[in-house]
Amino acid sequence: MSCRSTKVAPSVDFDHSCSDSVEYLTLNFGPFETVHRWRRLPPCDEFVGARRSKHTVVAYRDAIYVFGGDNGKNMLNDLLRFDVKDCSWCRAFTTGTPPAPRYHHSAVVYGSSMFVFGGYTGDIYSNSNLKNKNDLFEYKFATGQWTEWKVEGSLPVARSAHGATVYSDKLWIFAGYDGNARLNDMWTINLQDREHACWEEIDQSGEIPPSCCNFPVAVCRDKMFVFSGQSGAKITNNLFQFEFKGHMWTRIPTEHLLRGSPPPPQRRYGHTMVAFDRHLYVFGGAADNTLPNELHCYDVDSQSWEVIHPSMDSELFSATLDVHVNTCVSESLTTHFEAMFSNDLLAHSLSLPPQMPSGRLFHAAAVIQDAMYIFGGTVDNNVRSGEMYRFQFSCYPKCTLHEDYGKLWENRQFCDVEFILGEREERVLGHIAIVTARCQWLRKKILQAWDRQRQKTKQDSSEESDDGAAGGLRDFPAGNRPMQEVYIREAEAQPFEVLMQFLYTDKIQYPRRGHVQDVLLIMDVYKLALSFQLSRLEQLCVQYIEASVDLQNVLSVCENANKLQLDQLKEHCLNFVVKESHFNQVIMTKEFERLSTPLIVEIVRRKQQPPLRLYSDQPVDIGTSLVQDMKAYLEGGGLEFCDIVLLLDGHPRPAHKAILAARSSYFEAMFRSFMPVDGQVNISIGEMVPSKQAFESMLRYIYYGDVNMPPEDSLYLFAAPYYYGFSNNRMQAYCKQNLEMNVTVENVLQILEAADKTQALDMKKHCLHIIVHQFIKVSKLPNLRSLSQLLLLDIIESLATHISDKQCAEMGSDI
Repeated sequence: MSCRSTKVAPSVDFDHSCSDSVEYLTLNFGPFETVHRWRRLPPCDEFVGARRSKHTVVAYRDAIYVFGGDNGKNMLNDLLRFDVKDCSWCRAFTTGTPPAPRYHHSAVVYGSSMFVFGGYTGDIYSNSNLKNKNDLFEYKFATGQWTEWKVEGSLPVARSAHGATVYSDKLWIFAGYDGNARLNDMWTINLQDREHACWEEIDQSGEIPPSCCNFPVAVCRDKMFVFSGQSGAKITNNLFQFEFKGHMWTRIPTEHLLRGSPPPPQRRYGHTMVAFDRHLYVFGGAADNTLPNELHCYDVDSQSWEVIHPSMDSELFSATLDVHVNTCVSESLTTHFEAMFSNDLLAHSLSLPPQMPSGRLFHAAAVIQDAMYIFGGTVDNNVRSGEMYRFQFSCYPKCTLHEDYGKLWENRQFCDVEFILGEREERVLGHIAIVTARCQWLRKKILQAWDRQRQKTKQDSSEESDDGAAGGLRDFPAGNRPMQEVYIREAEAQPFEVLMQFLYTDKIQYPRRGHVQDVLLIMDVYKLALSFQLSRLEQLCVQYIEASVDLQNVLSVCENANKLQLDQLKEHCLNFVVKESHFNQVIMTKEFERLSTPLIVEIVRRKQQPPLRLYSDQPVDIGTSLVQDMKAYLEGGGLEFCDIVLLLDGHPRPAHKAILAARSSYFEAMFRSFMPVDGQVNISIGEMVPSKQAFESMLRYIYYGDVNMPPEDSLYLFAAPYYYGFSNNRMQAYCKQNLEMNVTVENVLQILEAADKTQALDMKKHCLHIIVHQFIKVSKLPNLRSLSQLLLLDIIESLATHISDKQCAEMGSDI
């Protein structure tokens, strides 16, 4: 089996000083790999090395190195090498004395060396000489030399199942198991100077993870991350981050219910976690007596989890490619499609082994370029694995939807509604489009204000003229509507502004956690969320308040919850107070003496006779996300609030000025500097007018960040990020990958037309190549007869150039 060099479509930066970049597209097609694709690589042959688990894997240049572990009977200390280009296994060349056979050790790469620390050694078969180690070995990749570092001074306690990483020329060791107890200490040693190297224990601060073992660590954005692991009764699925500079730990809160993303992975141990770009990828492990094989991804920037859905060809397309062992890197992209279009080959591929790894624990993972490699582990029935799998990452720029709408809220540009709040009539500006898309309660308030305005305008008009021709605010020309005032007596400015921030971004900026005044503020926000029927915001507030309740503020929070009739929060506070570990401390405080008599009575009764806990199997209503709301708004929910008209080849498409300005610097500059009087804007991308279908794809991207589109739309929109000034080139990267992966016999003619119209000459050439090689199938497509005369001539010319006389004769007999 051969393995081809691969790459994923990168983000492409345009030269903004060159106007020609919009008129001519160069997509630079070449060898490619489907993103989010699993591929099963050749397993390690038993003659090379045993199947194993509890081993380590490191990446150096174009090779994966596997060291140690156990095969179910014996500990190992062999060093295996897997070449990712040739997809071949061998034993790595070694000299010197290697570390003793071991498992649950750690291995890292620094410079041109691998460093192995600690682990569990001895004879597991006879159960003798078993002990943890704290030795440090170096393996030089260039010479194959093993040497042990003899370090003077203090040493970390011997351990196994710990975490290790390299940062700033130092090896960092965290936690693990010493044979009697789990640890959570941290040590470091400088790897630059062997002669003067010494171990140093780190004085950690902040929310230090509990003592744990069998967990992974990964470094991303100059921070070290630790996820889950074995922590005894305290085992959780918490994610912690460690700042190397300040030696500060932080537990990262999980707000999955409020961001439309799946929850974090289940608590687990024996899993792997690697970093790529801004993401952490968690795979496998034992999760509550199961061995899941979902791949979870954590975005460090947005602090959100998601489950990565592997590409459809993880089981089909990659198997198809594997059949063609004679395919080489230098072959053209068309060769891939020729293989794809062979029905016999596709049928054969279905009988091949699945490309996705099964659930496992105590495996190991490493990253080379833009792919993750997973080797070995313990699978069902305690069987050791010798399999190698490869997962192709995506490196698309991140979605900026929430950030773009957040900036719109912060800048207060293009505001068209003013909320007048409470008895003091404090004023908060906003945008009708965002508010009416996210909150039905506020939408009704705005519509009621419009109706009052319309009635007032009618009355004023009828007094001045018998004609009575007058309309309300909705009848003003698009783009020329006055500021709408909306009175909300039940809201004060500060909590209302927090609520508005949520409408624009799907999250709130957490205040100081646990501080009484800040907790009370979020309780006011929670009260508004209940009144405005914002289920998503309700959950966010409850999560923050419950996490912030402590011995110092619980009585204040309880009293305020009682006053605001927030029964769920009051229940939480009462249960917190009557806990054995809390009760005596709480009732001895001055705050308890000042508590209202009914609450004191309720606390005493709760302590004497706790109520029965009622469990509901009803699912929690988590509301709709920003993406879901903006999708519904574009699909018709926001039609009556449109205030701008986009003209595509003379055809009108109503839209919303604030949304366009938030997502596009082109529209933002237009509406700020030279807003058209008639509220109509002609749409083009440079000199080219996109198709109606492509234009709708672009609107979906603008409104709610959707990047799914037919491949022919990708040609029209490839230059859109440049021309319309989107925050990054995310759409462009998706367009390129969409074109690379989705040109088929069925759509090749539509893409040919789009390529011709957009002057994407390399894509046009690529389509003609496919048409030539699949002409018998293409000739039966009805779209062929609707092509322009010039395109038909291009096809005939390509056929004449590429097809031999013999092939022409065969084709003629087939037709």
